Amino acid sequence: MSQEFLAYMAGLDRTYISGVERGERNVSIVNIEKIAAALQVSMEYMFSGERFSLTPAYQPKDFTIPFKKRFNYSLDSEMKVLAFQVNGLFSGKRDVEYLSSIILGVCSAYGKDELNILVDHRDMMASDGQPVVYSPEVAAQAVEFQRELTTYSKKVVCLCNSSFMVQNLNHVAKASGIYEKATHLFEKDMIDKAYSILDINGNELIKA
Repeated sequence: MSQEFLAYMAGLDRTYISGVERGERNVSIVNIEKIAAALQVSMEYMFSGERFSLTPAYQPKDFTIPFKKRFNYSLDSEMKVLAFQVNGLFSGKRDVEYLSSIILGVCSAYGKDELNILVDHRDMMASDGQPVVYSPEVAAQAVEFQRELTTYSKKVVCLCNSSFMVQNLNHVAKASGIYEKATHLFEKDMIDKAYSILDINGNELIKA
């Protein structure tokens, strides 16, 4: 996210954001709250110890492998569990639309609140191996996808690559209306916890 876009989202001046980034400004609690909201994280998370690479993500090298080869899904019709994985990054609207067409196509054979959804974003990494969350463009598309998915979903559990992703997806889920059905996990033994939430003993696609 550029300084200009962050400043716009936070309702602050770009030069102010630049000064904050360089450690040259004292920041009020009010402005910390604005910046946290723009980054779609809680104020508590702003002061957490999680840190990421300074190497910019969403660069051409992150998309050398086509999305269709980095996306997998599996349907357990007996248990009524639809699982899917995304390895690497979404390049933008087109990738989300492709995933949506596949997943919602499978869902269309089921009724309201009939399917449990298991999502694996543990390997959503940039080319340098660093975890990455949804870009603002992808997050906006994900909201539209989840609005349709909420019709079919009973419970949704997503395995995340970081605490930041948990924050990111909580924001998307609240915007889409699926939040009450969704659990986003980043913790030890999160696969076992996901199995427990969905009342399954394992999954053909997503394993520890």
